[in-house]
Amino acid sequence: MAHLLSLNVGLPRDIAWQGKTVHTAIWKEPVQGRRTVRRLNIDGDGQGDLAGHGGEQRAVFIYQIESYRYWQSQLGRTDFEYGEFGENFTVDGLSDDEVCIGDHYRIGSALFEVTQPRVTCYRIGIRMNAPQMPALLVSHGRPGFYFRVLEEGEVGAGDEIVRVAQGPESMTVSEVNALLYKPGHPADRLERALRIPALSPGWRGSFTALLERTQGAGATTGNPGLGPVAGPPPAWVGFRPLRVLEKTSESGSVTSLLLEPTDGQRLTAGLPGQFVVLRLRPTPDAPPLLRSYSLSGEPSDARYRVSVKRNADGVAGAYIADGVRVGDIIEMTAPRGSFTLKPGDGPVVLLSAGIGATPVLAMLHALAAGKSLREIWWIHGARDHGEHSFAEEVRARLKALPHSHGHIRYSSPGPGDRPAVDFDAPGRLGVAALEELGVPRNADFYLCGPATFMTDLPAGLAGWGVTADRIHTETFGAGPSLTPGVASTPHKPPHLPDGPAGAGPLVSFARSGLNVRWGAPFQSLLELAEACDVAVRWSCRTGVCHNCETALVAGAVGYQLDPVEPPADGNVLICCSQPQGDIVIDL
Repeated sequence: MAHLLSLNVGLPRDIAWQGKTVHTAIWKEPVQGRRTVRRLNIDGDGQGDLAGHGGEQRAVFIYQIESYRYWQSQLGRTDFEYGEFGENFTVDGLSDDEVCIGDHYRIGSALFEVTQPRVTCYRIGIRMNAPQMPALLVSHGRPGFYFRVLEEGEVGAGDEIVRVAQGPESMTVSEVNALLYKPGHPADRLERALRIPALSPGWRGSFTALLERTQGAGATTGNPGLGPVAGPPPAWVGFRPLRVLEKTSESGSVTSLLLEPTDGQRLTAGLPGQFVVLRLRPTPDAPPLLRSYSLSGEPSDARYRVSVKRNADGVAGAYIADGVRVGDIIEMTAPRGSFTLKPGDGPVVLLSAGIGATPVLAMLHALAAGKSLREIWWIHGARDHGEHSFAEEVRARLKALPHSHGHIRYSSPGPGDRPAVDFDAPGRLGVAALEELGVPRNADFYLCGPATFMTDLPAGLAGWGVTADRIHTETFGAGPSLTPGVASTPHKPPHLPDGPAGAGPLVSFARSGLNVRWGAPFQSLLELAEACDVAVRWSCRTGVCHNCETALVAGAVGYQLDPVEPPADGNVLICCSQPQGDIVIDL
């Protein structure tokens, strides 16, 4: 008979870690007597990061004394105490390879349901002073698991643990954990897991993404259940020289370049919405400029078009507008990115502002070229007629589509701007405008524009009832950071790291426009990016969660610790990798 050996609780606290402040409740201490277990917590317990821990599906975390003994042997340690792994219940029995998702257990007067394995993060490494622990818990198949509270009640050390119902499909915690994190992901087992009603929504979403990948014709590498959905692998590695065939002024601030290969060999048609990275050399003796730009023309294997806005302080935009000439050679990567037009028959809303029109313009071209019968909405915001790029081009494409709608808004129309001719209404775009126009909520929405646009519109659409899987976004520049539990600090623009310059390979952060020499103080590309205040995303820091997965634009990396599952082809996990020669990454 299984038993509850120790009941452990702890409230969030702030700790110092690597020069940062982390808010965490990973420290749990044994308590005497009995405690009431409630729907979200045990009395006296809490979670520091509610985005990653806690909630109804993760109310109580369980870890086994058998695993304590295993790790004592593996790590050569004898200093473990109850609560060492951040668990609420330290138990004798209930091993991960016996307990099934959906099992019901009675402990004391409370009733529990098993919902998911533990999602491991970097804080267990801090707690145990063992940074690799997040990866070890997964790779060794000893994650522990979570309970949902079906009936509140009192529990205490010494209580018997009685299984009162077995979960459907009889899939163990270990099996479900491996199905997400380790290579393989057989479709039949994914389908089995998705038939378990108790499986938590987060894991259900991950398994759905993996199953859709097995049933589709897209990328077959990486793990869409964890990291960003990857597009197909890039058609070539690194940069390829292309010649400027045409140069066109699209508006007062936007210039388009039409480029063709210099060697006469065909290109690979990018998917509508994808981007490329250009390596520009305004002066021969200065480091090159690396910039990411969306393809803005009809997908083609003969030539690519990019359209670039000139900003007041933008060196690359100024060089393209003033310095680039027809016949010049520009180095370019293969198209990449997962912001692409999805197949289907339902309505499509292409929603943009300013230069954000470029990726959705490529989608409009593709729909027009394919004579799509879908209901298509082109909704765009510009400052005025002088800043309204691609106006005639868009009108021509919309006329070629039998079920199309167009709507233009100027935020600051000039005295010569003509209502109902140049634009349809003054003001900025928002959900109220979409509702007024009769835009269908069951459409797929593709959004690109300035930072505030990309903050307000997705949130507005979600509040309007559009489901998350129908809101597709593309962000120019650095993406949003993800540093769970770390206290926020004043924003700093990307910069060279403090201290002497490194003497190693050149690491180029393409979106941040920063070139940095690799140096001895850094153990990973993630640590280098953090030292430069480049926006990053991470959680485990040991090659498990794939939150840090980033496009590797050029070059090669080596892994100091092999990830549990490799990233998609053409990508890199920056948390556990180092450069092998000069590299370019999409950060």
